[in-house]
Amino acid sequence: MRKVLTALAILACSAVVQAQDHPADAVSQERLEADIHTLVGFGTRHTLSVQDHPTRGIGAAVRWGEATFKIISAQCGGCLEVVVPERIVQGRRIPEPTRLRNVVAIQWGTERPKEVVIVQGHIDSRVSDVMDFTSDAPGANDDGSGTVLVLEAARVLSQRQYPSTIVYVLLSGEEQGLYGGQLMADYAEEQGWTVKAVLNNDIVGGSCGSDGVCDDSNVRVFSEGPRADLTEALRADQRRNGGENDSPSRNLSRWLDGLADEFPDGLNVRQIWRTDRMGRGGDQIPFLDKGYPAIRFSVAIEDYEHQHQDLRVEDGVTYGDTAEEMDFTYLVRVTQLNVRALDRLARAPMPPVVKAQAAVRTDTLLEWEGVPGATLYEIFARRTDVPAWGSPIAISYVDGLKPASSGTSESTRNWSHVAKLRGDDWFFGVRACGPEHVCSPISSAVPAGAFAPIPQEEGDSK
Repeated sequence: MRKVLTALAILACSAVVQAQDHPADAVSQERLEADIHTLVGFGTRHTLSVQDHPTRGIGAAVRWGEATFKIISAQCGGCLEVVVPERIVQGRRIPEPTRLRNVVAIQWGTERPKEVVIVQGHIDSRVSDVMDFTSDAPGANDDGSGTVLVLEAARVLSQRQYPSTIVYVLLSGEEQGLYGGQLMADYAEEQGWTVKAVLNNDIVGGSCGSDGVCDDSNVRVFSEGPRADLTEALRADQRRNGGENDSPSRNLSRWLDGLADEFPDGLNVRQIWRTDRMGRGGDQIPFLDKGYPAIRFSVAIEDYEHQHQDLRVEDGVTYGDTAEEMDFTYLVRVTQLNVRALDRLARAPMPPVVKAQAAVRTDTLLEWEGVPGATLYEIFARRTDVPAWGSPIAISYVDGLKPASSGTSESTRNWSHVAKLRGDDWFFGVRACGPEHVCSPISSAVPAGAFAPIPQEEGDSK
């Protein structure tokens, strides 16, 4: 273990951000590969595996993740607060009380520290039998790839400061039932964080499928439609007035697609308008259940022969989730997209909460409360049968926009705009932009369109 940490320290010292134009330019394939081989070297990282062995099992892997974050923090003058939330869990796929630990590194924002963006991947692994905690389970792509992406994002982004907080998370217990994701969602709620976005990365390091189909140009981004935390009243409101395709997570997905398009040499975002793959799930779901905007990154093509498989050869076919089956060039590009998204989100203001009034009138009144850090607001409209937002229809500058009512500061004023469009035929949204025209995702003026959990009153049924 000491040799591993020494090697990590050398890598961290030698290749962290130098003078790149963007932190994504500093993403290192060498470091990603080295971290994957270290993870595979723990033998198995099954949640039920040994906790106290120095070099094998989930305990050793979690300690390594914590030590790695501390090394990264040392390179930025202690800019990361490293914590290890834990709980004892028991339930489906965990028959006995088991210690569950996540590793969390917090890069506090300089202006709005309670406003956070979370990037995460799960560190645990498995083989064919989900209850087999003794066999070797390399877990290189699932989800060593997401784990090392998070570590690399911390290395390059920690060299800069941001108005909002970035939280880097290594989760345990995903394969046994999203236990680590639930622990982290609970932790975020307990801290009173305003969660702007959760970027969950799970299986992001391969480009070819088990059928021989390859795709190294796209990454899938999954997002929910109707929100998981809808109340019966909001569900009824949405049935009447629309908004099924305008959840915060769906608008976060649209925003990511637009961001990717700014970098022609990077990956294209293929938006998948589902919460996750058919019949499956990931650690974004516990966040969605609480009403936090969350999406999942995953490869364009999955390889089922090298996922959730015992290490073996059958009929000339090699099975098992090993590093040899990964595409590290592809992993670099997914990591760069995440870094670009984190960099942008941590500089952008929160999306505003927007309401529309259009009943029995020939125009539409849009109203929203100002958000901290905004210097202007951009107003958007799209036909109800059009999937993507286009260009803004209006721009309102904070220093020139007349507030709808007075307030004590820009962040507490109410703002308005009248769109000369009949509201029946359009969806509307507003995004907040800060210095250097760094803009938030669009917040839709529909029932449950706000980037915030929905208050659950007594008697509400989701």
